[in-house]
Amino acid sequence: MRHRRIDELMTREVVSVRGDAPFKEIVRVLSRHRVTALPVVDGGNRVVGVVSEGDLMRKTADRAAAPGDMPGVPGLKAWERAKAEGTRAEELMSAPAVCARPDWTVAEAARLMEVQGIKRLVVVDDEDRLVGIVSRRDLLGVFLRQDDDIRREIVEDVLGGTLRLAPASLTVDVRDGRVDITGKLPFRGMIPAVERMCATVDGVVSVSSTRLTYDIDDTEQGGGRS
Repeated sequence: MRHRRIDELMTREVVSVRGDAPFKEIVRVLSRHRVTALPVVDGGNRVVGVVSEGDLMRKTADRAAAPGDMPGVPGLKAWERAKAEGTRAEELMSAPAVCARPDWTVAEAARLMEVQGIKRLVVVDDEDRLVGIVSRRDLLGVFLRQDDDIRREIVEDVLGGTLRLAPASLTVDVRDGRVDITGKLPFRGMIPAVERMCATVDGVVSVSSTRLTYDIDDTEQGGGRS
């Protein structure tokens, strides 16, 4: 099985800023390139942080209010207050940056995004130098795979290559990423493995095996044929 790697999906032409970039310059770069965040790099193009619209909005929300206006954001922690008062990228950015490696799979990147609650990952090489950026939208692109490609990978790589099952014993139908497997397996205990491995194929939305039968029930219930 071949999972799509981040370096196949990421944007390589990434706009970045240096740590000494002033507030207004950051805003101009975000607006000019229509992006919502920028990697912050040092002189060696190594990523030291990320500055986003959210980081900049903290300053806007916490500005000193005129008499009679709503007060600034209450209850900010010391580090949040420092960022609200920052004027350069190195003072405003979130650090360290949450990064991915080019050889990561879509699943690895998606799990990190979910755990960290972020919308994008900066992609760096072994020396932490900026090589790209990958977003949720990029990762969702795997679901645009053609059904025929998904079916071919399941039949040839999963069922035939990994599980060593006879192609004639199973039928695989894929429609809009939904996989339906019918036929007969040697053992009942193989059904969960078939489901799990098919589900990991890039582009698969769901897997149905309700019409799979088997020759031998090797589960704890044991006994009999189906």
